[in-house]
Amino acid sequence: MDLLQNQIIETQYALDTFYFLMCGALVMWMAAGFAMLEAGLVRSKNTTEILTKNIALYAVACTMYMLCGYAIMYPELGNAVLSDITGDGFTGAEEAATYAPSADFFFQVVFVATAMSIVSGAVAERMKLWAFLVFAVVMTGFIYPMEGNWTWGGETVFGLYTLGDLGFSDFAGSGIVHMAGAAAALAGVLLLGARKGKYSADGKAKAMPGANLPMATLGTFILWLGWFGFNGGSVLATSSVESANSVAVVFMNTNAAAAGGLIAALIIARAMFGKADLTMALNGALAGLVAITAEPSTPTALQATLFGGLGGTLVVFSIVALDKLRIDDPVGAISVHGVVGLLGLLLVPVTNDGSSVTGQLIGAATIFIWVFVTSSIVWLAIKMTMGIRISEEEEYLGADIAECGLEAYPEFTSGQ
Repeated sequence: MDLLQNQIIETQYALDTFYFLMCGALVMWMAAGFAMLEAGLVRSKNTTEILTKNIALYAVACTMYMLCGYAIMYPELGNAVLSDITGDGFTGAEEAATYAPSADFFFQVVFVATAMSIVSGAVAERMKLWAFLVFAVVMTGFIYPMEGNWTWGGETVFGLYTLGDLGFSDFAGSGIVHMAGAAAALAGVLLLGARKGKYSADGKAKAMPGANLPMATLGTFILWLGWFGFNGGSVLATSSVESANSVAVVFMNTNAAAAGGLIAALIIARAMFGKADLTMALNGALAGLVAITAEPSTPTALQATLFGGLGGTLVVFSIVALDKLRIDDPVGAISVHGVVGLLGLLLVPVTNDGSSVTGQLIGAATIFIWVFVTSSIVWLAIKMTMGIRISEEEEYLGADIAECGLEAYPEFTSGQ
């Protein structure tokens, strides 16, 4: 009997670890989605540079989170993984089935990279590549892990209060990942300023269409797929009936919210602009995904669709409003991940009795203030030392030539 029990637990351990790793791989694939989306929404002369940012930030995030980020966010787990990165943590039948610590590290590190990917799109087409990567070191190694320690880590905020005790809940990271990335992006955009020629003297925004909408659409589909790992993996297990059912509900609601967000954004854009705006539709799908990320396990499918629809509606108005405020975000990242990330947090108490509106507001304020203030300090320090913006001439020629020395489409277009 003991042997049978041990075999059952070992099987559960293997299933949960494998599921966790596969979900992490899906989230890693979101890096490709962000790269394709951003490369499609910037002008052709800035394509190579934005792709370089996206693949480099992923490598920086993985390295910094291994060196210090994971230990800051989860002190006990982080120190164990750093000292024995291959340790499986399994001791036998007396231990309840769980997953390998190294699997948890892998799943967490791809979330860090996601938060940093949000920043790259908002500051596109005018930021220095190396200034961005220096910020990525601090963001992934310290700023994100600190707020993660207060939220998913369960530690007190500077010894003052515990967010969980106040009724704060964020299942997969509408605030912890998405709003945090948007807060860092907003701080950078405010110091960086708008792209040359984006706004006229009277403050009206000039359209600067992306160079490759098929690529942007592909990127959105990749993100949509990767989000099943993002939300589904946050269930943390799948080897029991209860956890398997929870995973199924999360997948269903994640998909429903994305669909609701896209439909709502497409209809709102048609009503406002008289045309079916593809870029708004793409951002609507992403907004629906962000909106459901804070709590995909408790709504019904209809509620998830409505929540996604609210996100898709809000993101259109937010993008237009930020343009009127002369906050230049080429891909709409601040609206999608920041404004809708806050909406996602505020929707949690609608279906989750364990959370409260007050707790969600305090949690959101804690995350935003911490990330925005620390990011502003880091961006300002970089600006005063190495500078954060390419020159006006380099911006005219394109960041590809200025920062990377080559163009993405040399046979078809020229940055010069």
